[in-house]
Amino acid sequence: MYTIHHLNDSRSQRIIWLMELLHLDYEIKVYWRDKKTNLAPQALKDLHPLGTSPIITHEGQTIAESGAICEYVIQQCGQQDLMPAQDTPEYIQVQFWSHFAEGSFLPPLVANMVLNKAKEKSPWLIKPIANKLVDAIMDAYFNKAIKRNFTFIEQYLSDKTWFVGEKPTIADVQMSFAMEAVDKAGRFKQFPNMAAYVERLQKLPSYQQALKRMQDAEEATKLD
Repeated sequence: MYTIHHLNDSRSQRIIWLMELLHLDYEIKVYWRDKKTNLAPQALKDLHPLGTSPIITHEGQTIAESGAICEYVIQQCGQQDLMPAQDTPEYIQVQFWSHFAEGSFLPPLVANMVLNKAKEKSPWLIKPIANKLVDAIMDAYFNKAIKRNFTFIEQYLSDKTWFVGEKPTIADVQMSFAMEAVDKAGRFKQFPNMAAYVERLQKLPSYQQALKRMQDAEEATKLD
């Protein structure tokens, strides 16, 4: 059995969906972010030095990072529907989107979120200056990167149901978390192909079951 060490509001949601796609036997162990810092608890650091989620444990192995977890699980179950054979063009595309998710797509989005929180928490005396500084940083780099990525994905999805092929692959597992988060933030109004993708994703029985398992596990351990 796989144990998913799940931190609330984190990328570990992907791994729960992965388990449902593969019909694997798994359990969810829930960890809660610190209410003041929003960081992961010490218990995750006790599991792995990075102290970040997702982490899985399986047959004595402790594995961190979404991409590494996906590759490990696929190797264990020998499933090639989600990860095509290495001698196919589809394999290259799955690898690209899997790495794009963490390498290009998420970093500027996370920076945007962190900088906006910095604006909110700035002392009132320096808030005007802080806001101008943050806005200048966003305009100089992160907004450009976000726009570039959105345009790229929107054009790519214009004639596709999933990122690679006619059914979900590891590419979709890796892209799903950020795509849904951006959609929830209302940022896909000008990107109909991206919005339609998230709608398809959320209608999948496997995805719905993954969210239910996650929500049930969180509810059972919810903090006051």
